[in-house]
Amino acid sequence: MRRFAVVLPFFLLSLSAGLSYAQTKKPAAKKPAAKSAAKPAAAKSTSGKTSARPAVKGRKKVVSPPPTAQSRKLTSAFVASSQLRSMAQQLNAGRSAAAYSGVLGYANSHTGEASATAWLAIGHAYMLDKRFGDAYNAFRQAAQRGEALDDYADYLGAQAALQGGRGSDAYALLDGFAKRHPGSIFASNAPVLLANAYLQQNDPEGALRVLGQQANTPLASHADFRYAQARAWQLAGSTNQAAAMYRSLYTLLPLSYEATQARVQLQQMGTPLTATEHKIHADQLYNAKRYADAADEYHSIQNNPSLSPSDRDALDIYAAVCDLKLKRLSKREAEGLPQTDDDSAALKLYLLAELARSANDTNQHGNLVGQLTQRYPRSRWTEEALYSAGNMYLIKHEYGTAASYYSQLVSLFPRSTYGPSAHWRAGWLSYRTRNYPEAARLMDEQITRYPTGIETPTALYWRGRMYEEQEHNLPQAANYYRTLAASFPNYYYAMLSRQRLSVLGQQPVVAAAAPLASVRGPQVPDLIDTLPENDTHLIKARLLANAALNEYIAPEIQASPTSSQWGTLAQADIYTSFGEYVRALQAMKRSGASYFAYRVEDVPERYWKLLFPTPYWNDLTANASRNGLDPYLVASLIRQESEFNPGAVSHANAYGLMQMLPSVGKSLAKKDGIKKFATNDLLQPPTSLRLGTMYLRQTIDRFGGQVEYALAAYNAGDTPVRLWMSANDYRDMAEFVEAIPYTETREYVQAILRNREMYRAVYGGK
Repeated sequence: MRRFAVVLPFFLLSLSAGLSYAQTKKPAAKKPAAKSAAKPAAAKSTSGKTSARPAVKGRKKVVSPPPTAQSRKLTSAFVASSQLRSMAQQLNAGRSAAAYSGVLGYANSHTGEASATAWLAIGHAYMLDKRFGDAYNAFRQAAQRGEALDDYADYLGAQAALQGGRGSDAYALLDGFAKRHPGSIFASNAPVLLANAYLQQNDPEGALRVLGQQANTPLASHADFRYAQARAWQLAGSTNQAAAMYRSLYTLLPLSYEATQARVQLQQMGTPLTATEHKIHADQLYNAKRYADAADEYHSIQNNPSLSPSDRDALDIYAAVCDLKLKRLSKREAEGLPQTDDDSAALKLYLLAELARSANDTNQHGNLVGQLTQRYPRSRWTEEALYSAGNMYLIKHEYGTAASYYSQLVSLFPRSTYGPSAHWRAGWLSYRTRNYPEAARLMDEQITRYPTGIETPTALYWRGRMYEEQEHNLPQAANYYRTLAASFPNYYYAMLSRQRLSVLGQQPVVAAAAPLASVRGPQVPDLIDTLPENDTHLIKARLLANAALNEYIAPEIQASPTSSQWGTLAQADIYTSFGEYVRALQAMKRSGASYFAYRVEDVPERYWKLLFPTPYWNDLTANASRNGLDPYLVASLIRQESEFNPGAVSHANAYGLMQMLPSVGKSLAKKDGIKKFATNDLLQPPTSLRLGTMYLRQTIDRFGGQVEYALAAYNAGDTPVRLWMSANDYRDMAEFVEAIPYTETREYVQAILRNREMYRAVYGGK
């Protein structure tokens, strides 16, 4: 019997099957400088009518609990330390000698909670600088001077003691922690930290005693708990129990830091992992896109004497998949892979097909994909190959061939990962080749078969266009446009639908076509626009911001039992209060709410302004005006490029708010008379906005004033856009945008155009 299955269940991800993307500009996480934004005009609805944004009838108001002694104490501490916030945030960001001096001066010149909060900020900064002894002393100062954040002083002080090799100093801080601080976010983790303190002092019995008290709690399933327990057993001499726990960690929580440490401990114990355990771990590494680590793990198993020859052959092929992702697999190496008789044989064919695609060997590629569909019609690798083939011919503008591959995929794998996308692309390419009857059939089928898919709004729009322009059924076209605008009101295609409805004017009412019955827009949730001001976790989170303990703001808010109603709003409000527009925007995006599917008037205005912020507004509008640009277009581009992070530096070496390459910035700076220009000047918002708006203006001018072309070029570069334009077979600009073959660039253009309209709706732009 085989020792492990060779079908890889984790390969639901695309390998090289995606479209040929332009290089993505992913900003590095870096804190922006705090700046206040000038307030733009009052909000407007997407219809263009001015609205004061009254609360929607029936909208919930969060119920604030009555004040308590604790909430009053926290509020008093927050007020007392409010002047500390800017200094603490500066210390957290840079930790310069001057910043330390400023906060130390504040701590020593104040008393009570204000001083305690400052000492917490100092201790936190020392921890970041790995000055653990100083951090411990600072946290002890905080505990002596105030009570509002005493759980933080104790827990973080214990961490500092442990990191500094003084685990015995942590005992008193952690023993009975939950009883002293019953509402603390650290209460559940304190036993693990205490156990580690015992372990550091070579007292495994003490660690086992502490952990044993938590054996039937959710904490016992956590990786840090299980590792501490295994270490305690190991030091106590119970090596069998320790080894079993280490093995469990390695296979069940393979991506945790503790899994790596578990492997080290097993090696030191002379207890090897089995081939199956290594294989499970390697699979998870691949699934997490840690391809180099996965390849090493697959290779490390191959000499295991317990494996059969067929298992070793399969591992060779699995490792080759990692090498393909790392772009270090050659055709010769792939051809030299073993011949197998299971699904790994399909995988080998897939690898060869991908290499043929990369070499532009279309004959060999087609032959290999054909073999996959004939010999392995249900293999996941066949689906991967079909999708990749469709994408290849889409890039080549060979639409008929691309559609054929997409259609084969849908036929064989209608409900698979790629099914909805492949079905849509087959329909869209029928439209592009002017096979309108087939396009109409497929788009209506798309709406009916995949009503919740991301392609549904797109299918609604283009099916409406066919009713309007090919079938001359204007009332039915209006039905499609209205359904789209009502169900997905702030999507890119809803914006275009409203434009079409304006052109069509009033149309007779006719029965809606059958596919429209399948469309279901998301239900608007109850979004509150007030916060429970007496909630202790909310007040505590605000106080944490005064101390620049920013990473604890979200966990503190989430600890409130009612935070699901207001937590996102509270986090974003706190972040913006000290200029963290990036964090605020990211908190809103992570909320899970489908804001673009809601009408502007169904969402409190505060939410929209957090989703579409206006930092650096004076500089932005001045530079936009200087270059004849719509300021809302500039804001939308920045939101997409850097999320308003002025310190963003991408993997493509693009800098600042508007993500400019240093070479471009240098050239523009010289032209604009900026002397002694340095690359880091692009990280300064005034410079980034000055040069970035110049570059955007030049890009628009290079493309005859057409914003869609310019945005595509801003993302993908001029050359691809010129190539796409050369096809010259687009009925209008909307068709050009949908026909952009790079998914990233297409979505980039659509998002910026949509967000420009959102900025106008929220701030009253015309």
